[in-house]
Amino acid sequence: MNLKTKDVVIIGAGPAGMTAAVYANSGGLSVTLLESGMYGGQMTVSSVIDNYPGVGKVGGYELADMMFRRVEECGIEPVYDTARRIEATGGIFKVAGEAAEYFGRCIIIANGVKRREAGFEGERAYTGRGVSYCAVCDGSFYREADVCVIGGGNSALEEALYLSGICRTVYLVHRRESFRGEKKYVDAVKKRDNIVKLTSHRPIRVWGDGKVEGIELRDDAKDAPVKLNVKGVFVAVGLVPDNVGFAEAVTLTEDGYVLAGEDCKTTAPGIFVCGDSRRKTVRQITTAVGDGAVAASEAIRYLRG
Repeated sequence: MNLKTKDVVIIGAGPAGMTAAVYANSGGLSVTLLESGMYGGQMTVSSVIDNYPGVGKVGGYELADMMFRRVEECGIEPVYDTARRIEATGGIFKVAGEAAEYFGRCIIIANGVKRREAGFEGERAYTGRGVSYCAVCDGSFYREADVCVIGGGNSALEEALYLSGICRTVYLVHRRESFRGEKKYVDAVKKRDNIVKLTSHRPIRVWGDGKVEGIELRDDAKDAPVKLNVKGVFVAVGLVPDNVGFAEAVTLTEDGYVLAGEDCKTTAPGIFVCGDSRRKTVRQITTAVGDGAVAASEAIRYLRG
């Protein structure tokens, strides 16, 4: 056995990965926790989180720090490296990173997803200051305000429907002539009087003094600019899993998520997956934390036979 081999290598230090690390440690396992960037994952995008039980309103980075401190209390120091692939070598798994190789008796994939950006000017600069990627997380900050949702699939339609219940006006912007979402969502959107549908429109830029005050669109049908005074811009053009490198080790769905059920077991014995990395319908911090606990518990069970 390689001297660097740990009981489990956890790929990703978002809420799922950090929870898995804490549970694995509590179960007596030695842990390598890999993180490619900033710990915390998608929750760090939200300026305030008010739906995580037990902590009240909290900033995304603050909640990430709270979880991270618990990981540190377990004596686990993350290794900052990007996992590229997983290989099985003589009963031991090897995770090939950009900087080094890491060995474990089992693996937990928790590298999450990235929100696909819409690509308009100011999108990154105003993220957390009016640009958001989660209506459930941030919608309450725009009660009775005018907001904009960008996208045409199920996610965008659901975001618009959710926001229509708390915002004054919701502009639903889609670059195509018709929405790509399911009929039930399209029909529901059509019934909401405060959802203004702007098809054949695309976002160009946002503006504001420190916070978003408006967005400029392009009406492709008329080849003309359109300016909207809005306080919030919600981008819902999809999520991007980053699991291609793991395709030889586990089975992926058509859209790139790791195939696994609620037990977090992948198609490969000894490899587990949790949080946004796996196929699932609800992607929230609470469900990621639950997955992390399940994945670690199954890893403990696997190692103990």
